[in-house]
Amino acid sequence: MPLYIEVDHHVELFVQDIGEGQPIVFIHGWPVNHQMFEYQMNELPKKSYRFIGIDLRGFGQSDKPAFGYDYDTLAHDVKVIVEYLQLENFYLAGFSMGGPISIRYATKYANEQLAKLILIGAAAPSFTMQEGYEFGMPKEEVTGLINAVKQDRPAALTDFGSNFYESTISQALQDWFLGLGLQASAHGTIACAESLRDEDLRGELDQIKVSTTIMHGKKDEICDYQFALELKKRISDSHLISFEESGHGLVYDERDKFNEELLRLL
Repeated sequence: MPLYIEVDHHVELFVQDIGEGQPIVFIHGWPVNHQMFEYQMNELPKKSYRFIGIDLRGFGQSDKPAFGYDYDTLAHDVKVIVEYLQLENFYLAGFSMGGPISIRYATKYANEQLAKLILIGAAAPSFTMQEGYEFGMPKEEVTGLINAVKQDRPAALTDFGSNFYESTISQALQDWFLGLGLQASAHGTIACAESLRDEDLRGELDQIKVSTTIMHGKKDEICDYQFALELKKRISDSHLISFEESGHGLVYDERDKFNEELLRLL
């Protein structure tokens, strides 16, 4: 059932809520929307689970306000939706940029109703190199991506998407994936890229009190596999599942294995 839920003054987010049973909330990556989880949306309801996909503000079918693209605000949006839906014993799965947003939710807003945190190709603990943290892109490279989006967003997103999958995908799927990114607002796309560039979650990982599963492709060219090793090292109750033949898009590259591992967790 599609819903529009008000998370802020005059800001409504689109939520796809399908199936019945234990809920699993999916937070998408930059710059797409909940439809990137199509291959999970198809399977989970058939297995008696409740798929809940959120389009973050600025993306997909959600409202696209001028402001609110920092991790704090995006995590608070998730909190409002979780409370509105009165979710109990739910799983929170964050992909890429959705990973740090889910971490921020877990450290700032989670209560006993959050049963498990799932980090999928997460852009965390930091997407860019920081002092004492040598992994990820140089900040200047992300600034270059932001400038490219400002100049020619379709071309910039096409180039970004070319490094997304390890498997060979059809031109039709490439076009579909680009279309998901182009549904986003330009200003939201830029502002979230700035958050990816500037935010650093290293200092809060030890505050995660919920059992955490980390899923990451070993051939990821966008969020280095080393990110997963850092998360595993810094989150006390965590388990790492590696995807040997996946790039960043492990939800498609090894979708059968991904769905099997997800169902095993559930």
